[in-house]
Order: sequence, then structure tokens, then C-alpha cells
Amino acid sequence: MRDYKMMTGWVRIGLLLLGLSAVLAACAETELAVHNAKRFQAQPEPPPVPKGTYKVGKPYQIKNIWYYPRVDFSYDETGIASWYGPGFHGKRTANGEVYDQNALTAAHRTLPMPTMVQVTNLENGRSIRVRINDRGPFAHGRIIDLSKRGAELLGFLRQGTAKVRVQVLEGESRRLESQAKGLEPTPGAPPAVPVETVTVQQLPPVGGTAPAAPAPSAEPTRVAQASVLDASQASVPVAAEPLVTQRAVRATRLYVQAGAFTQIANAERMRARLSGLGNVQISRAVIGDNRFFRVRVGPLRSVEEADSMLNRLLYNGITNAKVVVE
Repeated sequence: MRDYKMMTGWVRIGLLLLGLSAVLAACAETELAVHNAKRFQAQPEPPPVPKGTYKVGKPYQIKNIWYYPRVDFSYDETGIASWYGPGFHGKRTANGEVYDQNALTAAHRTLPMPTMVQVTNLENGRSIRVRINDRGPFAHGRIIDLSKRGAELLGFLRQGTAKVRVQVLEGESRRLESQAKGLEPTPGAPPAVPVETVTVQQLPPVGGTAPAAPAPSAEPTRVAQASVLDASQASVPVAAEPLVTQRAVRATRLYVQAGAFTQIANAERMRARLSGLGNVQISRAVIGDNRFFRVRVGPLRSVEEADSMLNRLLYNGITNAKVVVE
């Protein structure tokens, strides 16, 4: 009898252990299934990045000033550049793209999107090409808002602003328009931080003649592109090639231009109106077949002084006033 009871006890224990093993196995399967479900849910498919559309846009008004977007392949202006980045990174631009502060793009108030422009820092001679894909800047006295990467390559990230020349590149701009409209295949997407050629050159004044060739003692020096950025920007990947040509940069002067007139009498009236502001002068310029008389205040000593003078003119109803560099 005792042996029978012992055998029955061992059978019960065996059955209990077998049942416990089955429960533990089921729990393990359930835990694995939940873990896999979480893992799959944690890695959703990224949404497609909008490519943006070709857009010129209608006239619009910001801060009581009207802007008139249009196609202008002859666009060639000087002024003050600024840059924008962290607060807009990942947001939509005016033509539907996703803004990437590490790409070579820029915002402009009137040029079509996209348009390719060459931007030259007149303070150090560096020049890059960027693609317009957004509207702005809307701060008075600025003509272009570069991406953070563009400001790094042009050397004014810390400074915040720079005297620049902006020129539309017609061939590249027409190709961008065709691609945006689907008329020709779009090339593969560029890397987040593209390797770009940065050129440094001495430029003639806008509408002026080329400067004299440098003396033999002022032979251009050739430095690796990596040396274009200062030590604070060393974490930005740059290629050691191609080389950058560094030349002497001519001095520039800042003015606030109140207007450009085809009749000298109108220019004289504007100069008389502004006579209490200091040195107001009339300069002549020929653009194409047209002769203009430009009324300017200056030269001014700094960007801050130019901003202050521009605000005074705008406050007094001279809405066409702008900052120019010569």
C-alpha cells in the first residue's frame, strides 16, 4: 500500500511539473510575441520626403511692403546676407520641400523656387552655389537667407551677416525648373552634407570694370578646402580636394539706396528730401540700354548703421529703399 501511495505521489508531481513547464513555455512565447510586436511598431516606415514644386507665386505683402515674385535670369544684386537653421530644420519650405539646414539652399523674396544662384561673400572672396527653395528673409536690409551649411562655407556663421553678391545662374536654373515640372529626370538625391567646391576670387564692382591684375608679390596662395572653415567648425565633414584659391579682397562700402530714377529731376527732388540725413549723393549707372540716377545715403560704417538708416527711410514712406554694397 505504501509503495502504491508513493507511486501515486510521484505521478502527481510529474504531472504538476509537466503542466508548469507548459505554462512557462506559453508565457515565453507570449513575451516573445509582445517583444516582436513592440520592435516592429518602433520602426515604422519613414514618410516620403516631398520633392517640392516649381513655384513663382503671386505678389504678397509683409510688414507693409509689397514683393513681386518673377523670373529674372539677369538678377545680380549686392546686399546683406543672413542665415537660418535650427528653428526651421525639418519644416516645410515655401515650395513644399522639407528644409534641411545642412543642405546648400537659401530663401529669397522674389526669385522662383527652385532657382540656382551664386553667392559671393564680398568680405573674404568665398563663393558657393545654392538652390532657392524658400521665401525670405523678411528682416529689412537682407537680400538672402542662407542655410546653416551655406553660412559655414561662406565664413559668416558666427558673425551672422555678411556683405554678399547674389547672381542667378541661368543654365542651372532652367534645368531645375524642368526637373521640378517633370520635364526631365531628376538626379539622385544628394547627401545630407554635400561636398561642394568653394571658390575664392576678386570680383569687379557690380556694373563696373575688372580690377587690375595683382602684382607678382601678391601671388595667389592655394590652400586645402578643409582650411576654409575655422576650428569651431572642424566637425563638419569637408573634402581636402579640390583646392581653394585665395586672393586679396577689395574694400567695400555700404549705402542705403532710396531710389533709382531715369530722370535727373526726380533724383534731385529725392536728394533734397533726404538732405537732413547726412551725406546724400546721386550716382549714375547704365544697365542695358537704360541710364539711372541712384540716390544713396552713405557710405555707412557698419551693417547696424545701415539697418538704422534703412528703417528711418522706410518709416518715412520710402518703401523702395534698400541696403547696397559697392
